[in-house]
Amino acid sequence: MSTNAFPPLSSWQANDPDPYLQHEQWTRQQLQEYQARAVRACREYAYAHSPFYQRFHRGLTDRPLQELPVLTKVMLMEHFDDIVTDRALHLQDIQDYLAHPGGQERFLNRYRVMVTSGSTGQPGVFLRGPAEGAVVSVGLSRFPTWAGVTPGSKVAVIGSTAPEHMSSQLPIAVNGQVLPRLHLSASDPVEVLVRQLNEWQPDLMAGYPSMMRVLADEQNQGRLHIAPRLLVSVSETLTEDTRRRLEQTWRTRLFNMYATTEGGIMAMECQYHRGLHLFEDLVIVEVVDAHNRPVPVGVYGNKVLLTVLFSRTQPLIRYEVSDRISVSSRTHCLCGRPFALLEDIEGRAPEVLHFPAHTGGQVAVIPHVFHRVMDTLPVSGWQIVQERDRLQVLLSGAPAGWKEEPLLEALRQALAEQGAMVPPIHIQHVAAIPRNASGKAPLIVSHIAHASKYQPGVLCEKKRER
Repeated sequence: MSTNAFPPLSSWQANDPDPYLQHEQWTRQQLQEYQARAVRACREYAYAHSPFYQRFHRGLTDRPLQELPVLTKVMLMEHFDDIVTDRALHLQDIQDYLAHPGGQERFLNRYRVMVTSGSTGQPGVFLRGPAEGAVVSVGLSRFPTWAGVTPGSKVAVIGSTAPEHMSSQLPIAVNGQVLPRLHLSASDPVEVLVRQLNEWQPDLMAGYPSMMRVLADEQNQGRLHIAPRLLVSVSETLTEDTRRRLEQTWRTRLFNMYATTEGGIMAMECQYHRGLHLFEDLVIVEVVDAHNRPVPVGVYGNKVLLTVLFSRTQPLIRYEVSDRISVSSRTHCLCGRPFALLEDIEGRAPEVLHFPAHTGGQVAVIPHVFHRVMDTLPVSGWQIVQERDRLQVLLSGAPAGWKEEPLLEALRQALAEQGAMVPPIHIQHVAAIPRNASGKAPLIVSHIAHASKYQPGVLCEKKRER
């Protein structure tokens, strides 16, 4: 494909990522020139077919991307029918379809419908036509190649099995050959997962790190007997301790992946594991603070502004996603690919907890403060839950005779060092960490609605060196 032309979406066939594979051999300049053409094509299509964007960007159609207004999920759902570019699409009809699909694999026999879990509030509804689905498959075609997956490898995916979830809709293929896959629900009892995995014997296991950590404990206890050659972490924060435990248990390397329902597979580690390569030929990611200002390299942003270059049915231009990520200061990787590197993905902004400050007002405590304490524990799972009158600490798999007081003291000290007024802290031992509707077990949960916005000076933290 010439670097002088943006390929029309209509020319792409389902499960045919070939137009994108050669992008990995481009120079950085070629990639940036392609990005400029792709975002221009995306905007022009939106202005021609979306009544919402015609209004939203009125007077701004010739302005740089970074000067355009931000689209939030609330706005997306409120103006859904005007944002989509097919006038036959209506949110109420889609919601009826989700409630009663009637045997249809696709809405109107054309569109795949995906729904976010709503963990940050209202669920979002997202649509993709056949050509867009083919582009999304690019990410899933890259990762087996990068990780060295061979054709015929057996895959086990442990996550959400809901039909509207992205993982339920995308096949994993190597050289055009769809890999045999066992798709398990992370909400199933552990003993059920163990039995099915023992029967399947996967070569590659992908899933939520919280669940794979539980399975690692099952392997170490002698109940699970599998020998995957590759591990892939997706959809939750991957801590260094969890990575170490999984790699030591199965004596293989783990590849971290960054994916969203809105943008598909957006970044992944290569074989050198020096950060996650951002798929800049598919998306533009702006890492910003609470006021939508770019943050420096190596600093966590409060959120991401996402522009999906291939979206046509439902254009997403500077769409707000609450992920906290940092861009690496490394400008080159030994693999030679031109994509920028993400240093780390810390989770979603709602995982930042707010406490009364000793100096008045509130102090924001980022997840890393808790990870430094909790990741050292000899447990199979943990969760911090902020209640109005206390901090609840859930632990699973703690060894007999384990003492709680050192943990309590470490948490009190960590919060005090942040300037927070330390609330009562209670430890509760549970058989398993509670999971949400998608089967995820978030590490940090708040049951308090905070009226104040994040304090940029508190939230941004330099990424620790590995």
